[in-house]
Amino acid sequence: MQTPSLRVIAEGLRFPEGPVWLDDGSIALVEIERQTVSLVRPDGRVEVLAEVPGGPNGLARGPDGAFYVCNCGGFGWIEEGGLLTPSGTAPGYQGGSIDRVDPQSGKVTTLYTHCGDRRLSGPNDLVFDAHGGFYFTDIGKIRPHDRDHGGVYYATIDGSRIEPVIYPILSPNGCGLSPDGRRLYVADMEPARLWAFDIIGPGQLAKLPFPRSGNGGHLLGAATGFQGFDSLAVDAEGSIAIGTVWGQPQITVIAANGGISRQIPMPDPFPTNLCFGGEDRRTAFITLSGRGQLVAMPWHCEGMTLSFQPLKAGR
Repeated sequence: MQTPSLRVIAEGLRFPEGPVWLDDGSIALVEIERQTVSLVRPDGRVEVLAEVPGGPNGLARGPDGAFYVCNCGGFGWIEEGGLLTPSGTAPGYQGGSIDRVDPQSGKVTTLYTHCGDRRLSGPNDLVFDAHGGFYFTDIGKIRPHDRDHGGVYYATIDGSRIEPVIYPILSPNGCGLSPDGRRLYVADMEPARLWAFDIIGPGQLAKLPFPRSGNGGHLLGAATGFQGFDSLAVDAEGSIAIGTVWGQPQITVIAANGGISRQIPMPDPFPTNLCFGGEDRRTAFITLSGRGQLVAMPWHCEGMTLSFQPLKAGR
């Protein structure tokens, strides 16, 4: 497989993730190591919108026009040969949270730190539904001799509702919705599996009886070898494009009805995430996190329009 021609939009980013297309041509994203929400302008200029202490990891635009951040609490870091790599938990780690960033002022407000009496440990990615609520993954934290369970949650932006919808699941990372909003996709990172869950109401998933599936979902696809499924985006055809990290870095495309349909090699061990944008939504914007780049490549069809996506940057 040949690596496609990639157009570099920005460089020098500090482990970028969570790209969000804005209709002025900018890309909002997080820089996890820099602990910021940043804006990449069409000419490649990078502006800090907000400083988010901890580890801003996932990003989405909500129905009120604010940015919502999955804050994993932070990592330790190793930098060698121009490659930035997460390594364990950040010194002084206190836990994870869901944060709100005002796009006008850059003010950061913590929305959730707990689900009931359970502390959020590693929120990773989120997606809004048409009702204005959002699903988010918590990948947990790994310690030398034990680890947290991962989970998927549903929450509202007014702070009144947060509840688990899938628990436990080993290492949930990326999440997304089908074009009709009737399925939730969850990328389980360590086994490199993509699960689909049928949605029966806002924050309500149909549960399949064990042992038909290990966690109540449909297994749509899996990678082999030393690979991990990171975050994802869905195109208008219903295919799920997943940033695939580690040994064989690529974008793995899984068809809506299951099975890997395409594999696109990437020149970085951490192609963590992607979004669709451009005037015709036929451009994939990809975060090559290890080398700190935001790149673009043509996509064969339109990307799916996300709920509350077509909004401009605040400033």
